[in-house]
Amino acid sequence: MSKNCVFCKIRDKEIPSSVVYEDNDIMAFKDQSPQAPVHILIIPKTHIESINYMNEKDKNLLGYIMLKTKELAKKLDIAESGYRLLINTNHMGGQAVYHLHVHLLGGRQLSWPPG
Repeated sequence: MSKNCVFCKIRDKEIPSSVVYEDNDIMAFKDQSPQAPVHILIIPKTHIESINYMNEKDKNLLGYIMLKTKELAKKLDIAESGYRLLINTNHMGGQAVYHLHVHLLGGRQLSWPPG
């Protein structure tokens, strides 16, 4: 854990959040600054700075997150209408919090290109 990582503090319940899913490996919660009617952040409970820091021992983690994200989209009633999954990596990629996270966005028509 990074002492200053806001997502680690959310994971540890030091900062309140609106959790929509949690198990032993991941946590999903509402984004504090939503960019769509549904904007959920899915994080691994293990602190991984970005996707660039994933290694062989983490190889199943991202697949697990994707499967749980699919379940969340269905639960949040955006699976049929459509949604976007986004992983920002490092400064030029738009990463603001250096703890690997997946954005689940939906509930409105999303434009392209995104940024």
